[in-house]
Amino acid sequence: MEFLIRHTWDSDPVTHKPIRLAFSPGEGGLKMQVFAPFFNDPEAPPGQPGQPFPGLWDYEVVESFFLDSTKENYLEVEVCPHGQHLVLLLSGVGHAFMQQLPLVFNANITGDKWVGEAQLPWSYFPPNVNKMNSYAIHGSGEKRTYEALYPIPKEDIVDGQKPNFHRLEYFQKFRLQSIMGEDWVQPESDLWKGKL
Repeated sequence: MEFLIRHTWDSDPVTHKPIRLAFSPGEGGLKMQVFAPFFNDPEAPPGQPGQPFPGLWDYEVVESFFLDSTKENYLEVEVCPHGQHLVLLLSGVGHAFMQQLPLVFNANITGDKWVGEAQLPWSYFPPNVNKMNSYAIHGSGEKRTYEALYPIPKEDIVDGQKPNFHRLEYFQKFRLQSIMGEDWVQPESDLWKGKL
């Protein structure tokens, strides 16, 4: 299953080749692949590649969110071309109860492009995922650009509004069974007990 991020967060078309995300069955979870232009702006985070990095959203990053909209429980996965990552489990809008979880993630930069591959363990997903959204951020200062797979429609934008990737009402329908097969049953997760 593939998705292209064709718009900014406020529904303008992107001015570069769209970032492509691919989801497929992985080892003990969902494989997430990113194929993106490499903007090299801002510079790399000062953290070890392959390790969690708090505040990764301040750098060049691609993010995917997987939501159970009935409970506002969701998984946020951020990956960076330089190899750092950030995984958050959230219950309620913007309320992370776990973060900096380990992740098998590799990224490779080749010229003006980068490719990343992450293995998202099933234990990180809330039960009953039914919606998702994906985002990308790059650039510095006034050139900072926020992109969204499912952006906020122009008619919903108000004066002075800023990008907010936790606007869950704009997420769209998504079923893990459409990737894993209709008979697939999501494994239970101890991480989400008490959040149901």
